[in-house]
Amino acid sequence: MSSGEGYTTPPSGNNGGVTAAGIGSIAVFCARRMREGIISELQAAVAPPALNVVQVWEVDAPTMERFLQDLAREKPVRFTAQQICSFTNNYSTTLGSGGFGVVYKGQLPNGVKIAVKVLKKSIDRTAEEQFMAEIGTIGRTYHINLVRLYGFSYDSLMSALVYEYLENGSLDKYLFSDTQSIEWEKLHEIAIGTAKGIAYLHEECQQRIIHYDIKPANILLDANFLPKVGDFGLAKLCNRDNTHDSVTRYRGTPGYSAPEFMLKNFPITYRCDVYSFGMVLFEIVGNRRNAMTGPTDSLDWFPKHVWDQFEKGELGAMTSSRGIEEKDREKAERMSLVALWCVQDSPDARPPMSAVVKMLEGGVEIMPPPKPFQYLFSVGMDVFRPQEDTNSSSIYSSSEEATSYWYKKSTPIMTKYEIQIATS
Repeated sequence: MSSGEGYTTPPSGNNGGVTAAGIGSIAVFCARRMREGIISELQAAVAPPALNVVQVWEVDAPTMERFLQDLAREKPVRFTAQQICSFTNNYSTTLGSGGFGVVYKGQLPNGVKIAVKVLKKSIDRTAEEQFMAEIGTIGRTYHINLVRLYGFSYDSLMSALVYEYLENGSLDKYLFSDTQSIEWEKLHEIAIGTAKGIAYLHEECQQRIIHYDIKPANILLDANFLPKVGDFGLAKLCNRDNTHDSVTRYRGTPGYSAPEFMLKNFPITYRCDVYSFGMVLFEIVGNRRNAMTGPTDSLDWFPKHVWDQFEKGELGAMTSSRGIEEKDREKAERMSLVALWCVQDSPDARPPMSAVVKMLEGGVEIMPPPKPFQYLFSVGMDVFRPQEDTNSSSIYSSSEEATSYWYKKSTPIMTKYEIQIATS
């Protein structure tokens, strides 16, 4: 056998047949893949867009923190007693105290500073009433000039309220201090901001909220001295259809409470807050407490002094004597007039807080107020009833049509630009 025995060489024509078959198989495979690609593209084109679903475990911590903060704005969060203890570092820093309980400084896990008011337990349910009043009123609101309620804690042993922390404390420590003060321009802004907060409670909430305890100690200031009304322990919700509230006992703080609280069976309305705010305005203008003892043990009552100076046409001299600079005296005189309107004896004679805001901001011309404080010299009921006015047939009304009783709608600014109010 030769060296090539056992090996058969195929004919040269068979090589071309094998090559053609291979090429055909490859072509079929490529065509199938191309058809599948075209079908996939068409399916993607007609399919509905996929939802952008983010799994819970894919949410980063900052996003979750923002979500929790947004949720907290909607309603107060309920904390446990253990959490409150942790937030306050075992109640290590006291901010203040009073008959209601103690306020502690604290911090949430995200670093937000808080003020925790721990209410005293009492046998007459006073603490429980205060707790429910604050949750039921301020817990329903969110306004830049109202203290924010983050949450609360309640069990058989403790009731606590968790508020935002206001760095500069309460207004009273600046008005009545010899060592701390606020420039007049900022005091004017504080008065307007406080008025806006009360106007929101009275006129913009779904149910009207009466605070009952407006005073400098309950006006808190943030790092920029933005005012926020706080302490809603005496506050009540009232239906707007009700003309007055049924109060079973004295509410508020002597010196700020409206005179109708001193009369039996006299209807109490939301205008009691207006009176209290007027008393706060007097203390801002005077930069002192309204009631002080004189050198001969006589009572030096600043609101009456303001009225006496107004009657004499000397409000400018009065503001000058209080150390108010000339550039701020017009605002101080305006604030004095607003205060005199707010403390009118008749609740209906006091302007609504929305009108108070307008008057303080200077956009309207304030009308001369009637003499207040008649109740100090008479106990007759007639002093609280609206009196006839020869210039208006519909006075003491809070309607938009009657606001000219407190101020003129046509102002010097409007006259300058020849703006006219349309009349019916």
